[in-house]
Amino acid sequence: MTKDKIIAAALALFAKNGYEGTSLSEIAKAVGIQKPSIYNHFKSKEEIFFTIYENILWFHVHKVEKLIEDIKGLNAKEQLFQILDLTFQYYIDYEEQSTFLNRAVFFPPENLKEQLHEQFMVSEEAMSAILRTVINKGMENGEIRKGNIDDFIISYYCLIDGIFIELSYYGVEKMKPRILNIWTNFWFGLKND
Repeated sequence: MTKDKIIAAALALFAKNGYEGTSLSEIAKAVGIQKPSIYNHFKSKEEIFFTIYENILWFHVHKVEKLIEDIKGLNAKEQLFQILDLTFQYYIDYEEQSTFLNRAVFFPPENLKEQLHEQFMVSEEAMSAILRTVINKGMENGEIRKGNIDDFIISYYCLIDGIFIELSYYGVEKMKPRILNIWTNFWFGLKND
């Protein structure tokens, strides 16, 4: 239980103040424990940060895996849109995690930079495997034009990353009505005529 409280408190502090702006003392205070008690659960601030980062990355991948299982009967277009919509909703529903991830990706702690990048690439490959299956199915069904699947995946990631950035600029209310338009234009370049 205390470990979960440490993670929750650290997440809030890291999201607000960044890695460098958060101390173990502040985390301990937010949990209501003494700083040495943290060491019963984590070796260091770095381990706490990396644990949160890894949890966030894999939480999203697992949500997408579950979604795909639930919508496996839909065509590729609908599946890709559902993944996009789930990801957009994730950014809204899990704002603290999204802020944390944003900071970790764009302003990683120097001493964790390589480790964070490696873990990001592992989780991205898991996500790419899902997308590869959906896009390949779409090509086989004649729904998606023939092309390099990995290029399509890269474009899809750019679409998602762009929405993430736009959401931080414009907020939820302005972005919600834009999603369908953004998707429609993206799909226009992917579909088989």
